Amino acid sequence: MASVAAGQEKQKVEKAPSAGAFSGFERMVAWRYLRSRRKEAYISVIAGFSFIGIMLGVATLIIVMAVMNGFRTELISRILGINGHMIVQPVDTPLNDYAELTKKFSAVPGVKMALPLVEGQTLASGRGGAGSGALVRGVRAEDLEKLTEVSSNIKQGDIVGFASGQGVLVGSRLAAQLGLNAGDQITLISPEGDVTPMGVNPRVKSYTIAGIFEIGMSEYDATIIYMPLEESQLYFNAEGIVQSIELFVGDPDDVDALRPKIEEAAGRQIFITDWRQRNQTFFSALQVERNVMFMILTLIVLVAALNIISGLIMLVKDKGSDIAILRTMGASSGAIMRIFFMTGAAIGVVGTFAGVALGVVVCLNIESIRQFFSWLSGTVLFNPELYFLSELPAEMSVSETVSVVGMALTLSFIATILPAWRASRLDPVQALRYE
Repeated sequence: MASVAAGQEKQKVEKAPSAGAFSGFERMVAWRYLRSRRKEAYISVIAGFSFIGIMLGVATLIIVMAVMNGFRTELISRILGINGHMIVQPVDTPLNDYAELTKKFSAVPGVKMALPLVEGQTLASGRGGAGSGALVRGVRAEDLEKLTEVSSNIKQGDIVGFASGQGVLVGSRLAAQLGLNAGDQITLISPEGDVTPMGVNPRVKSYTIAGIFEIGMSEYDATIIYMPLEESQLYFNAEGIVQSIELFVGDPDDVDALRPKIEEAAGRQIFITDWRQRNQTFFSALQVERNVMFMILTLIVLVAALNIISGLIMLVKDKGSDIAILRTMGASSGAIMRIFFMTGAAIGVVGTFAGVALGVVVCLNIESIRQFFSWLSGTVLFNPELYFLSELPAEMSVSETVSVVGMALTLSFIATILPAWRASRLDPVQALRYE
């Protein structure tokens, strides 16, 4: 009878419902293992380094990606601010009907402005014989006023002289190189001059500087000169024609959809290129750099995740007797695995979200931080003359931030699986020997 009663009692114990996965008991034990005692201080040190590594890795990824996004946005806004999103060029006959084509293109839905353009390379000289290569862009006064990147950034003079056809606009860095100010004379020398029996003579002509503009990109500020369209046609022997018509559209990423509409509106054979084709090398280099930086900085998080593995392995070894006691009390191997999984995953989760918070704070105050370190070091960090931009840009992307968080959490969870699995595979006797 006693044996029958014992068997029934054993069946009752076996059939007793156990605590569910990630129960309060498992969370309590996992939290207890996260708190160190004096003799386990070395485990806490490893866990602390893992936490700091994941936090700094996530924060660095967010900050670097935000700064690179800010750079890309600022550069694109400046490049597309003075260059057309679509460029229409002739195929068979010159664009001598540019006035009519401009009206047709402007009437196409999605096109904000059509700008007829004459371009040519010249040698510009100023005081003391100083000279520099320059790109002359001939545009109409009403079109230049719509180019706010230029018309709204005139540092000296005004656009009145340009509108009257009596002056030119010069980039600030080019004017500084030549030692010129608004109201001075700039001499332009073009190799495409007058044809004489002795050959082609270079054309030399002086113009009054009506204004000096500063776009913010040294490449443009040091090379571009804006000239009234009619004067540029005379200067480059292109009377009555233009070299191209630049189209500015509402959505630069929608140029493919507008291409057939532009071809239909032209009513003649034309060749169309867009801003992506003209700047393909530049933007491809930016994209490759962003991808490589993301991969390199991910290694910081990976190293921190490897520290989680070493810390958990040492914790499992140290807690061998605890594992034996828990298994003797009826804890399943799955419960042991979940306890150690939560112990390691907690480091990754807290470190990841602490890194997100740190990254957001730095991105929101990045210009103040730059100024502080400039003051602290006594040097100019992020010199506008070298990097084209007056402030350090930072533009956070929600999708990139989510991907960084997902990547960090995934690495942290994966790092905990092996130590937690090893702990779950120990039976009480092996656990005591492991201890």
